[in-house]
Amino acid sequence: MPHFQHRLLTLCASLLLAFGSSAALAAQEIPSTVTVQPVPNLRSDFIMGADVSMLDQIERVGGKFSDQSGQQKDALAILKANGVNWLRLRLWHTPVNSEDVVEGGKVISHKGDPKGGGNNDLATTIRLATRAKALGLKVLLDIHYSDFWVDPEKQDKPAAWKDLHGAALEQAVYQYTVQSLTAMRTAGVYPDMVQVGNELNGGMLWPDGKTWKSKPGETIGGDDGFAALMKQGIKGVRDTDPAAASKNHIKVAIHLANGTSNELYRRVFDMLQKKGVDYDVIGLSYYPYLHGTVEELQNNMDDIAFRYEKQVAVMEVSYAYTLADGDGFPNIFSADNQKTAGYKASVQGQASLIRDTINALSKVPAGRGLGLFYWEPDWIPVAGAGWRTGEGNAWDNQAMFDFSGRALPSMAVFKRVRDAGTPADTPHLLAAAPLQLTAYVGENWAPPETLRLPFSDEAERPVFIAWDDVPAAKLNTPGHFTLRGEVSGQPDMKADVEVVPRRNLIPDPGFENGTLDGWTIEGASGAVSNERNPGNAHSGQHSIHYWLGEPFHFKVLRTFTKIPNGNYTLRAWSAGGSGEKVFELFAKDCGGEAPKPTPMVNSGWQKWHQYVVKDIKVTSGSCTIGVNVDAQTGTWGNIDDIEFVREGA
Repeated sequence: MPHFQHRLLTLCASLLLAFGSSAALAAQEIPSTVTVQPVPNLRSDFIMGADVSMLDQIERVGGKFSDQSGQQKDALAILKANGVNWLRLRLWHTPVNSEDVVEGGKVISHKGDPKGGGNNDLATTIRLATRAKALGLKVLLDIHYSDFWVDPEKQDKPAAWKDLHGAALEQAVYQYTVQSLTAMRTAGVYPDMVQVGNELNGGMLWPDGKTWKSKPGETIGGDDGFAALMKQGIKGVRDTDPAAASKNHIKVAIHLANGTSNELYRRVFDMLQKKGVDYDVIGLSYYPYLHGTVEELQNNMDDIAFRYEKQVAVMEVSYAYTLADGDGFPNIFSADNQKTAGYKASVQGQASLIRDTINALSKVPAGRGLGLFYWEPDWIPVAGAGWRTGEGNAWDNQAMFDFSGRALPSMAVFKRVRDAGTPADTPHLLAAAPLQLTAYVGENWAPPETLRLPFSDEAERPVFIAWDDVPAAKLNTPGHFTLRGEVSGQPDMKADVEVVPRRNLIPDPGFENGTLDGWTIEGASGAVSNERNPGNAHSGQHSIHYWLGEPFHFKVLRTFTKIPNGNYTLRAWSAGGSGEKVFELFAKDCGGEAPKPTPMVNSGWQKWHQYVVKDIKVTSGSCTIGVNVDAQTGTWGNIDDIEFVREGA
């Protein structure tokens, strides 16, 4: 667009940001302090880290920071005063647009403009690292090997390397790593740990280091290509480290997302181990509203630390302190995420989530839990410091400074977990109204032994409940009854149990029981699992997940017998990366003529669509329903919330 229009768009965005910030600030309720339960036996060198890669850009466009008293200070000094001892800094190759960026038919950023998102080139990284070292903070360098953000959904090459392949690309990775680290050493800011690549679930530098196919016929480097590139990046680190041959060598980390997915971590690190890739630390991303509970993170960290005899660190974690929006640009974290994660979107909830994550790391066997890095505590809403040039900030409600730049009390969690604490710091189970539970007429039913219940530090945690016996007669007809339960050291619990007829014949349509009980897998059963990952579920925490590192074909089936004859409808939701040769929802063997299967089409992560098979005529008292998937290597997807309903029932 013409230059004056670009300036007008920027001015309008600035006004919107300013208005949104003041309005949201007025709605915030910031407490003066938070409750933090101490974490015993923390190692003295435990990493209390923060990724502040946005800071240079935020300050350049006018962002200011103050401590909790309101005194303006350097953001890094404020973080250090609150217990932060490490900083994580990402490094991009050349973060400048190689072409105009168009969104909604409009150019929001021109060719040659800085990409935004921190503009984290080497010079920016050295500036931030210099400030960190001056404060006595250690530095983790996060090399993305890209010009902009990379994650499990995209691993784009730098524009300068777009035509490089094979040995030439491997050499570019090595030389770039050496040059970057040599420049940092010359500047006196050599990092204390280096992360080679970022969220490498499916490899790096696609397609040469890509490990899964997103479409039929795609040419990728596969595991061999990924491992070869990783080895060159790691070799670049080792060759520039003066202490490489000693026990004091800087640690090399390999980082994946989805920190609760043990299947993912075993798959990737089994392969890297088989390929002889040399590294020291397994890094995890953990966003509870996408990935699941702290307990599931704990289980995965315990397993991989033991399995690979490596240290582990949470490289990214964050949580919302408010549901307000500071700049009018939609936030990643919403009210629904709050329900999924089990921590209130509040200053206290933010502190409790970080405290519990620190506690989980402290329990990793053999002291292999190194620590964590809070992702972008400094990313306050300031015009000109968005996800990319021309956009706003979708993470402002997950910072550890409020929208005006004042430090939140939750920031002190990094320091206070080491304090002795008082009885008031120990969270207690909150008194609650009767729990609402559902049973179905004519079916055996038992209340759940463990429920996640609210505590005084605005977190939900699993609680074991010893329930009274369920009166069998109460399950024979629709109605309500009260059930009493005991919790150790707490007041008795009560549940209001509603007994209702079952309309959806599938007892666990969202797969929340963590199994595939009642379902039969025909064909490539190794491709199918019940996945616990809220980010991949349509609702709740679980869904059917499929993926395999080779071509695969399976059917997931459920057969009903002794059901009333009549007209039925089948519904299911799906989302995924596409690439299926056949993907369909079907019903068969129902007595009447089988309806035509309904084709299903996946179009991307979290792009959910519901598919329906109508007019299923059951005339024999039985019917089989299912999903048929025939797919290429690396195809992935999720199926959730399946309904099989008798119409008119």
